[in-house]
Amino acid sequence: MNMRVALIAKPMKGQRKKDDDISQVVDQLAACNIHCEVFKTQYHAHAVKIVQGLPLSRFDALIAMGGDGTNYHMLNGVLKFHGDRPAPPLGIIPVGRGNSFAKDLKIHSIAEGIGAIIRQRTLAVDVCRFTQGHESFYFVNLMGFGFVTDVAHTAARFGWAGDLSYVIGVLHRTIGLQFHHMELEIDGKSYTGRNCFVEFCNSRYTGGDMLMAPKAKIDDGYFDAVILSPLSRLNLITTFPKIFRGTHVSNSRVRVLRGKRAVVRTVPEKGLLPDGEMFGATPTTVTVLHRRVRYFAGVENVVD
Repeated sequence: MNMRVALIAKPMKGQRKKDDDISQVVDQLAACNIHCEVFKTQYHAHAVKIVQGLPLSRFDALIAMGGDGTNYHMLNGVLKFHGDRPAPPLGIIPVGRGNSFAKDLKIHSIAEGIGAIIRQRTLAVDVCRFTQGHESFYFVNLMGFGFVTDVAHTAARFGWAGDLSYVIGVLHRTIGLQFHHMELEIDGKSYTGRNCFVEFCNSRYTGGDMLMAPKAKIDDGYFDAVILSPLSRLNLITTFPKIFRGTHVSNSRVRVLRGKRAVVRTVPEKGLLPDGEMFGATPTTVTVLHRRVRYFAGVENVVD
């Protein structure tokens, strides 16, 4: 086995030495005749530009070493700028916070990410396309709007708190809880009224360990739309801890609808949160691209 891969790595803040992590990954892959060309991102969304400029035919795989955001930008670089050409398999080596999508690939650590690449076990994965005007963008984890985006805005200001930043965001936004008017159409069926949030889930997890869509599958050709109708602050606070077990879906204010295409409008416009990135706003159209790309997967997944 001789492979050449593009390793797109996001530098990390804090005490961990990212260069040491990169060197260990490169050395472990090289020991298995997998040779890395390393590209370090220098600014937010730089991975899109890096992938745009890559001659994909030179590489047997593209690997994102970072969190969900690094993978999101790598994916968009591939599909926006190389979408009419065959794409090599994609991989994730999870570092930092988040890494929700990697969990559905059965990858929970750097070692498991490396192992998936070495074994070359791949899984064909659905991609969700969403529109902004006449442009299309892509996500593989989930995309939300409403309360979830407001929480993310707040959590971003408390990044120093680590995983606790999201809890802070939930509490802060619950105090000033607001709802919006939504017009949602899923596969031709309309749902109109006041809304708290919607998450279009291709995979199960968000925010690391929160099981937003317990029955979502990354290769079934559908998204799971988790819709939260207006509710009291007390109901919201008591329901929030249940998301870590996926039992929040039993709340009567929660609906889960499966579909292949959704059209959404809100009043006022609401910001979008694709794969944890604060980008775009309603209105938008979401479409599932069945098994559009392949990812290296962990030992519990199989080649299909």
